[in-house]
Formats: sequence, C-alpha cells, structure tokens
Amino acid sequence: MEKIRGGDVRAAGVPDGPAMGVALSCIPRAVKQLGREGALARLAEVAATPERFEDEVHFGALAQRLVADKREADRRFVERDAPAPFANYCGDADPGALDQMHNSLRLPSALRGALMPDAHRGYGLPIGGVLETEGTVIPYAVGVDIACRMKLSVLDLDPAALDDGAHLEQALLKQTQFGTGAKLRKRADHATMEDERWALTPLAARLRDRASDQLGTSGSGNHFVEFGVLTLPEPDLGLPAGRYVALLSHSGSRGAGAQIAGHYSKLARELRPELPKELSYLSWLDLDHDSGREYLQLMRLMGDYASACHAVIHERVTGHLKAEVLAGVENHHNYAWTAERDGREVVVHRKGATPAAVGELGVIPGSMAAPGFVVRGKGAPDSIDSASHGAGRRMSRTAATQQFNWSMVRPVLEERGVKLLSAGIDENPFAYKDIETVMAAQTDLVDVVGRFDPRIVRMAEAGERPED
Repeated sequence: MEKIRGGDVRAAGVPDGPAMGVALSCIPRAVKQLGREGALARLAEVAATPERFEDEVHFGALAQRLVADKREADRRFVERDAPAPFANYCGDADPGALDQMHNSLRLPSALRGALMPDAHRGYGLPIGGVLETEGTVIPYAVGVDIACRMKLSVLDLDPAALDDGAHLEQALLKQTQFGTGAKLRKRADHATMEDERWALTPLAARLRDRASDQLGTSGSGNHFVEFGVLTLPEPDLGLPAGRYVALLSHSGSRGAGAQIAGHYSKLARELRPELPKELSYLSWLDLDHDSGREYLQLMRLMGDYASACHAVIHERVTGHLKAEVLAGVENHHNYAWTAERDGREVVVHRKGATPAAVGELGVIPGSMAAPGFVVRGKGAPDSIDSASHGAGRRMSRTAATQQFNWSMVRPVLEERGVKLLSAGIDENPFAYKDIETVMAAQTDLVDVVGRFDPRIVRMAEAGERPED
C-alpha cells in the first residue's frame, strides 16, 4: 500500500504548520483501520468541517487543532488594504486628533470619514470626528455622553427683558439643576420613561429608576442652560426677521447614558483583544450579533431620553415665565445613525458633530461669551452630511484651570453683556477656539439662519467632574 505523504495531506485540505504535524501523527492508525483511501476521505471531511469531528476517533486531535487555529485566525486583526478616504475641514487640528482619525480609517468596516472644523483629541474617534462603517457600531465613536444634544426655543418675550433679567435668572436658578447626581425635588413625567426598551436588558432595567430621578436635569462640564438674543436677518423658522429672546440648552443622557456607554465600550474592547493599543478604543460591536443590536437600541433609547430631559427643562423654565414657544430647533451630536448608501446599510457615527443633511436645521454653540448659530445643512457629500458641534476646545480642562482665573475672564463677560450664574473656570471662553473661524471653515457645509448671543448663562458649579 502506497504511503500517505505530506502532499496527500495537503491535497486533502490540511494547511502547512502545526495542523500538518498533527495530521501526519494520526495517519498510521487511520490507515490501519480505514485503509488508505478511507483515511484520505475522512481526512478531507475533517479538513472541510473540523467542528463536526472534534470527538472523531481517528482525526479528533486534528479537528481540535484546526478549530483552535481558526479561532486564532478570527481573532487576528486584519486592517484595510488601504485606509478609507476622509475629508479634513479642520486646518488647525492637533496631531492627536489627526492620529485618531487616521487610525479609525484603518478599521476593516470603515468606509469613509470626515473631521469637522472644531476637532480635538478624544477617546477612540476624535471629538469632531465622523465615521461611516458597514456592519458595525463603535461605542467610543458615539462617545461617553450618548446623545448629547442642543435644544433652542424661541420665546414670545421682548428682548428688553434681558436688560433687567432678574426674573429670567430666577427661572434658571429655580427650574434647572446641574451636575453629577443632580435630580429634581419632584420627579418629572415624560412618556419616554414608559418605553418598553427599558426592559430590554437587566442593565437598562436597573438604570430606569436613576434616569427617572435625573429627568429634566443637566450634566456638568460644558453643559448649560442659557438665555440669549436670537437674531434672524431674514424670515425663517416660521418667524419674521428680527430679534428674539431664546432659551438654549446643551446636555445629554446623564448617568444612564454614561453607564450604557461604559458597559458596551468595555464589552467591545473585551471582544477585540487582538486590536493594537492605538485602536483599542475603536473596538466595535457587530450588528449581526446581539451585543451590537442591543447597543443600537439602547443608544436610541438614550437619544429619546436626552430629548425628554431637554423638553422638561424647557417646559419648566418657560412655564415659570408663563412664556409661549414660537419656534424651536434641536439636534443630537453624539450618536450613530443608520442609513442606506449605494444599496447597503451603513452606520454614520458623529462624535461631536452636527447632522447637516440638505435642509436639516441644527444649533452650533460658541462659548459662554461667544455667539452660537442656528444653521441649515447643505448635505455636503464629503462631510457625510455633517458640520461642527461647537467652537471646539483649544486647550485641555487642566490647562484652562491652570492658566486662567475669574479676574481674567470677568472683563470679557462684562464687555459682552453676559451674566454668568455658575460655571467652572475650565469652561472660560479662552479655552475655546474662535467660533467665527470655525464657521468660516464650514461655509460649504451649512448656511447660517440666525445668530444666538448668550446673555444669562448657567452651568455646573466649579469642581464638578465633566461628562463629555
């Protein structure tokens, strides 16, 4: 009987390497009991579907080796042959932000990216980063504060009310709460708290009570509720051209969102131990697995919850003033949207980026002493229908705290007619990029509808841990 050699084993489908050695060690016994042709036939079956033969008497050891090798190969990170394309709208992006953007484009599911004019370094995807993927969602490309958003309400108040704004100040002081663990004295009601998705997972069920407590409150860091003057140079938003009092808020999904972000970010990293260190925070969840589908559903729930928080804030403040809302604009800027492109479903992550599809309204704030803008998107393809979410930080919180004090900042606030009720020094206007420069860099992305100038600003007290 002709001896079975390595070439025969290779022809049966066994690769070179450790598996070849195991196969050759199994051959003599298999040939003795099955004959040469029977042994080769069985060998080919094992090589084709090893998971079926891990307990097989002749080639079980080979099957186990092949299964282990396949698992190891599946864990091996294979990046794109070439990075996905991206458009850079941030001329002064710091090297850290650029590195993070370039790293995201190496992911096998990455299709394209964009970097907004306000970009700066974050975790995984930079703040101001937009990334389109197929078949995956990346928790750190959404951000820790899931569904952080803006809401602007135009009120039926005379702008002269801002000149002697004591009653407006009281509305912010009495009807809003800020900071880690903040909650209203009496729970607010909103239909979102009855959403069946709170029962989707044990984690969501545990968070529901905490979320109810924090409904209608704002986070710390750069979150705010403020009054200002909205100037419409042309008729828009269903309003005539003119100057209006407007209420503007910026906050996200509070402690519940942070817990969901933390859980799924940790899970994604545990599922991708093969990623190199620089890509670890870009670990993804597959949308054809329960973890990815769960995250998307809970992220959307946090989007609805964040919107509910803003709705309650605006209802409380306007109710206190007995004011009517004439018009409004709101948008998320830490979120992942599913969309169809070229006949396939994609996921568009916007981490600190405003949706700006054709005709889509959004709000881009400046700082406590700089204007914000109501904008309408132009749907620029290279930007993936996106724009900046603000002015963007030009220095870290630590650096801002070390370099500035309120005696340096107060003259700027006074010059611009801003009454600051509370904030941390790390949120001073010098810590931010020039909003006019940022807006000039995105004239291809949005049209400006109106300008919002802050006049009475409330943020979390100094010392609060930021949530962005």
